[in-house]
Amino acid sequence: MAGHRIFGTPFASVYPLYLAKLERKGRTKDELDAVIAWLTGFDDVALAQQLADESTFEAFFEQATLNPDAPQVTGMICGIRVEEIDDPLMWRIRVLDKLVDELAKGRPMTKVLRTP
Repeated sequence: MAGHRIFGTPFASVYPLYLAKLERKGRTKDELDAVIAWLTGFDDVALAQQLADESTFEAFFEQATLNPDAPQVTGMICGIRVEEIDDPLMWRIRVLDKLVDELAKGRPMTKVLRTP
């Protein structure tokens, strides 16, 4: 999957799609931002800067400090098992997709964020 076009896609162009999906399901921007912060380590200011800079997914995840519990995110997303993805960048993107999907499906935040 090296060179997949999503790698060069600005994160800022996908963020509103994540938000719209969650808002249709009764979830909030704060919940989306909390999921992104959990996965990437970006606080509100850093996330806003990433969005303003229109960082690509590649740059976005290069600057992120991935949560050590991220490998606990498993399951299917877009017909692919997250834990079977070999490309590290694609794996990060799909983990984020999976977390957003879990929120949209109504999972409690404690479960989405793998909180004991």
